[in-house]
Amino acid sequence: MSDSGTYSKIIIAKWTDRFLAWLIDFIIVSIFSTLVIFASFGTIDYEFEEDVFWAESTQYIPTSIFFFLYWTILEYKTGQTIGKKILNLKVVNIYGKKPDLKGIVISSFGKSFLLPIDVLLGWFLSNEKRQRIFNKLGDTLIMKIKESDNISDITYTKD
Repeated sequence: MSDSGTYSKIIIAKWTDRFLAWLIDFIIVSIFSTLVIFASFGTIDYEFEEDVFWAESTQYIPTSIFFFLYWTILEYKTGQTIGKKILNLKVVNIYGKKPDLKGIVISSFGKSFLLPIDVLLGWFLSNEKRQRIFNKLGDTLIMKIKESDNISDITYTKD
């Protein structure tokens, strides 16, 4: 990586690594959102009454908002979520630079609210950059960080 934060060689992340990073993030955010919803609204009776079923399905919206905020904030600030950090993945724009907020918001919206459609269309219409549809709309992609990318050019000398 150069001083400007641009990668001269971008290694496109595998779909399997991206899925595993998503799964880690999904577990983290699901636990958090369940705890917050439980603390805010108490338990939901899971009987199959019509009004209870409606209350159960309304958890989708607040949970999706948690996902959206999680991905937007972390990917914009650091380029990585916890799952991406564990798997050495990073969000960059198509030029290998830090993506702008608009691109991150578009990408995060797709995976927070429309993930099945986003992924399926991405697989079928994917290009060489392995982009989901909302990655393509936001001009973002997911790259694999090699160990050498994490090492800075700092040298240490003793006095």
